[in-house]
Amino acid sequence: MSLEATINEDIKAAMKSKDAVSLRGIRAIKSAIMLYNTSGSGKEMSKEEEIALLQKLVKQRQDSLDIYIKQGREDLAGVEREEIDVIMRYLPKQLTEDELKVEIQAIIDRLGASSMKDMGRVMGEASKTFAGSADGKTISGIVKTLLAS
Repeated sequence: MSLEATINEDIKAAMKSKDAVSLRGIRAIKSAIMLYNTSGSGKEMSKEEEIALLQKLVKQRQDSLDIYIKQGREDLAGVEREEIDVIMRYLPKQLTEDELKVEIQAIIDRLGASSMKDMGRVMGEASKTFAGSADGKTISGIVKTLLAS
């Protein structure tokens, strides 16, 4: 089932259960999908594009959350946290830092990377491998740490 079909079903379920928090987050995803569909590309969204779209929505909300926390606006920060939780349900399971370290070390060993000069190659491979299951900033930090040591 495509993300769009899943979202449509989940909107109905959230409306029936009167779950306002889920409904708000799911509607944000539906809005982003509709924007993509009306962009004029004329093609259906691939799994990778669906994951990228969801990651973008989470990142937008995370950025807003950071701003609201700095400004002491806990009321608005709470809304952003709730929406992040709802959107995260549609992303693949996120890897922990420990799991990432093990996997990234395996990539480094496989590529024969030994210094920071190899960071681009390692990041390219890691980004493809962990698309949707890890944040790019986290991956970058772990790659830097492992290559520097």
